[in-house]
Amino acid sequence: MSQTLSNPNPNPNPNPPAAAAPRTPWALVSLALSLLLASLGTSSANVGLPALAQAFSAPFPQVQWIVLAYLLAITVCVVGAGRLGDQWGRKRLLLAGIAVFTLGSALCGLAPTLGLLIAARAVQGAGAAVMMALSMAFVGDILPKHRTGSAMGLLGTMSAVGTALGPTLGGVLIAALGWRFLFLANLPLGLLGIILVARFLPADRPRTSGAGFDVAGTMLLGVTLAAYALAMTLGRGQFGALNIALLLAAVAGVGLFLRVESRVPAPLVRLAMLRERGLGAGLAMNALVSTVMMATLVVGPFYLTQALGLGAAEAGLVMSVGPLISAVCGVPAGRLVDRLGAARIARLGLAAMVLGAALLAALPATLGVAGYLGPIVVLTIGYAVFQAANNTGVMADVDARQRGLVSGMLSLSRNLGLVTGASAMGAVFALAAGAVDLTAAAPGAVARGMGVAFGMAAALAACAWGIGGRQRRG
Repeated sequence: MSQTLSNPNPNPNPNPPAAAAPRTPWALVSLALSLLLASLGTSSANVGLPALAQAFSAPFPQVQWIVLAYLLAITVCVVGAGRLGDQWGRKRLLLAGIAVFTLGSALCGLAPTLGLLIAARAVQGAGAAVMMALSMAFVGDILPKHRTGSAMGLLGTMSAVGTALGPTLGGVLIAALGWRFLFLANLPLGLLGIILVARFLPADRPRTSGAGFDVAGTMLLGVTLAAYALAMTLGRGQFGALNIALLLAAVAGVGLFLRVESRVPAPLVRLAMLRERGLGAGLAMNALVSTVMMATLVVGPFYLTQALGLGAAEAGLVMSVGPLISAVCGVPAGRLVDRLGAARIARLGLAAMVLGAALLAALPATLGVAGYLGPIVVLTIGYAVFQAANNTGVMADVDARQRGLVSGMLSLSRNLGLVTGASAMGAVFALAAGAVDLTAAAPGAVARGMGVAFGMAAALAACAWGIGGRQRRG
């Protein structure tokens, strides 16, 4: 990193690792719990959509907003949350974020109508945005640089555990206690998170006077991201006039945002940061690999049920292998980063992702579940390795006063990749399969769509690999 991200302050770290060392294990537990809760908030709600549609007598497109409201709130709030944490104090804002998430969970569990439930999910998502933005930012405050890879691997593991555990836990809660406990179950975990953060994370330094918060830039970025996310998710896979209008509004919003940021005295995002090779490349690669991984969640269920003939329970079991592999690999991948360096390990992970996606595109359906699981294992291991390395590399040399912002930008790039992948990869799959209604598509058509979609995924992973190569040469 060049001087753009350097700190002129001779004592840049507001929370020196040495002072926090005796509490480091419990501090990491508190951060891991924050990410676990944010991940559970996404994955556990998905499995409850049929029960919620029945409970509110609502069609699926309306009930789907229970998931979309949460994702949109995270996407819109995550960068501002990171920046506000840098200015206001990361510990106090993380405590506030967990409290908002817990309050939102209570409101979800008590919601009498679908509209109020969707609004409460947006509140819950705003709290989750703070938790996601600040968890990685805290690593540099509690650990020395040579151990950050292991910590990033642990946080990645907890995110994967939440993704894998959510559907199973959600199904058990619905069957045993009803849909409201999908959300009420977060209350004791949220309270535990507040206690751990308050007790074990290092205290914030007193806020120094100076530049204020960029309200105009934050609001403009929020509107722009909301327009983009809505353009990618509305229409149930059919990109119509409304989607195009929203996408054009998002493009115009980007232009306005860049103009505002170049003129305000205390910008939300310093544009010089985006020209940093390490940061810009890391964000771009993060968005690309998230798009690739979303393809497994969009295309995988149709391929397993339509082409391979698995039942819903069997398909769910097969799909849980990916997140479980990611959970197992996270900590070892982090240790590998600490020993061999972030740039080299990131490229290794991306190479594995290219191979796994290419195998998914090429292997015939006649190989059955084994022909699907083998490449998925390769792809997921590559993703876990890349995430640990990329997060470590991006955060390594960041000014302590900007860690929250950069962590929020990492979360944002991941979310944008997921939103884009859900729309774009799903559209490529449906177009290649030649079927408007994928549930009625022939097995051969689904297999053909699978091949094309993962051929595209392999190309995107190769682009990320190329970006990583340019970064290393730079």
